[in-house]
Amino acid sequence: MHDFHYLNHELYCEDVKVSDIVKKTGTPAYIYSYKTIVEHIQKIQKAFASVKPLVCFAMKANSNLAVIKAAVKAGAGLDIVSVGELFRAKQADCDPQKIVFAGVGKTAEEIAEAIHYGILLFNVESGPELESINAVAAKLKKKVNVSLRVNPGVDPHTHHHIATGKAESKFGIDLETAKELFRNRKKLSFLNFCAIHVHIGSQITIGEPFVEAFQKVLAFVSELEKMGARIKYLNLGGGLGVIYDNENPQTADQFAKKILPLFKGKKFQLIFEPGRFIVGNAGILVTEVIYIKKTNVKNFAIIDAAMNDLIRPSLYGAFHGVWPLSEKDKARKLVYDVVGPICESGDVLAKDRHIQELGAGDQVALMTAGAYGFVMSSNYNSRPRICEVMVKGKKFAVIRKRETLQSLIAGESIPSFV
Repeated sequence: MHDFHYLNHELYCEDVKVSDIVKKTGTPAYIYSYKTIVEHIQKIQKAFASVKPLVCFAMKANSNLAVIKAAVKAGAGLDIVSVGELFRAKQADCDPQKIVFAGVGKTAEEIAEAIHYGILLFNVESGPELESINAVAAKLKKKVNVSLRVNPGVDPHTHHHIATGKAESKFGIDLETAKELFRNRKKLSFLNFCAIHVHIGSQITIGEPFVEAFQKVLAFVSELEKMGARIKYLNLGGGLGVIYDNENPQTADQFAKKILPLFKGKKFQLIFEPGRFIVGNAGILVTEVIYIKKTNVKNFAIIDAAMNDLIRPSLYGAFHGVWPLSEKDKARKLVYDVVGPICESGDVLAKDRHIQELGAGDQVALMTAGAYGFVMSSNYNSRPRICEVMVKGKKFAVIRKRETLQSLIAGESIPSFV
């Protein structure tokens, strides 16, 4: 569900007409619904209310300060993967005891910054990473919580680029290796092995892979407890799917009904790390048609957004719905490839779409663009990155200014020998 809808044939975000926004901001522009963000956090909080979970928004999906502040104000913590995301978390005044630090390649500097801030725990991906965290903690003379990210060898039935729980993935630790690391935990005296983490992938629309993974994790935890381990937290990751096209993803309530029975009678604090589920349907990318190009085989709608603004279709073959900002009652529908101006044949944002007949100056929204949209954008072809806008009720504000041409060369210089 989201808060983008038509009223009198005009596309609205909450109570604001989208065309009114882009009259002031120009195109392309990302536009986010505050209400959708908050309601999706609340859906998980309510579905799992009986176990009082810690919901940590995975800010890699969308790290704009206004977005993460909205999440924090709704009671969420944050799942971070870099010192830059830690910096953003601080700007949003996130309680450090609601921050978990994930990722396979944390540097000593990043680890030290996180320890100084007092985060809840590190999700650890390997033996060498444990040693690195222990060494930094020893220098700082602080004992820190760690969670081993185990790889249960489960196929999440999603795109192979976003499947992380298979045995061949770079993520996580196989169960036997994890058991050995726990067995030798006393050698790492500045680490408190208090948690297990599992995240099997993203955009998972059915509950069965989760159930299979969590059953394996619970059996594994039982083995660890027999070895004397005291597990306080079970971090169940994220991965809940959203609707891009014709998917029928499980709701938070359906997800809870499937997995809560697994944890009946258990005393673990459950942690969730949803990202796409929170912001995917909360955002759109609005763009304007520059030209219509007709060939013997194709109609091309050439727009002012491109793969540098939204790379998911080029990277994953991802689907984003194309909605006109103004519906025309009597307009015929034609089949278009919606393409950008970048010099790559992969710069296609929507392929073979039935859309009302378009002309130069018409504006359309690429839907479900709130997750992995702006955060993955770039300056390829020396294109300035676009603006971001947040809507709340009848109000809207630019939450990131459009880059200027001058910003493209900020930090660059021509040395004297050139």
